[in-house]
Amino acid sequence: MKRMMQRQGQVAPDGSAAPVRRDAPARTATRGTRTPPRQFLREVRGELRKVAWPSRSEVQRYSSVVLATLILLVTLIFILDLSFSKAVLYVFDPVLN
Repeated sequence: MKRMMQRQGQVAPDGSAAPVRRDAPARTATRGTRTPPRQFLREVRGELRKVAWPSRSEVQRYSSVVLATLILLVTLIFILDLSFSKAVLYVFDPVLN
């Protein structure tokens, strides 16, 4: 365990605790600096080249799955809503008459 801690820099070679190193904080963009529009568009274009775009058949397949799921869920909600409204009217209709 001591050797592992020495390799990680947590313990000095003599066995005492190693001094804590404080790294300089990473420099961030200050509030007053702005990226020029041309550089921004160049960076956006470079990032868009890295995107793994789906093929036409994948888009069609995913769209059909989404549409089928949507139709199924809308139908399910419609049936549940209709059945609950009929049940509520059946329970409370004799009271109103």
